[in-house]
Amino acid sequence: MIDKLQIQTLVAEKLQGTGYELITLKVNAQNEILVEVDKMEGVDVDFCAALNHYLVEQLDAQGIEDYALEVGSVSLTAPFVTKMQYQKHLGHDVEVLAIDGKKYRGALVSVDEDSFAIDTEVMVAVEGKKRKQKEIQTLTFAYNAVKYTKYDLKF
Repeated sequence: MIDKLQIQTLVAEKLQGTGYELITLKVNAQNEILVEVDKMEGVDVDFCAALNHYLVEQLDAQGIEDYALEVGSVSLTAPFVTKMQYQKHLGHDVEVLAIDGKKYRGALVSVDEDSFAIDTEVMVAVEGKKRKQKEIQTLTFAYNAVKYTKYDLKF
């Protein structure tokens, strides 16, 4: 079986100084390797091809055979893993699933070291009115207080 730490080290060497971040690295018992990267400006297909070529060369040089390698960008619908991904999606609509199971949708308006915030529509009771009205509220979440945050695709 291929050593995951070995692959992680090889990927880190190739990503150093490029602005790319390793988001996903999976190695299973069948020696299937999945490497997903992301970058603030977006992922370049040529970079993924170069990373794939580099990994193949390194694995071949070490005599490692019989593996499947997939290198690519993170899926648009995949949950965010790093703060860079939150920063990349500032101003975009996101979906947040909080630890308590409540789901929120709104525009990602701020990202800092410990938390992020979204502007979301909520229905609030207004004094003197029979019906609730929509109001925009800013909700702040600690990163460890959410199960996931991901880009909200609207169709």
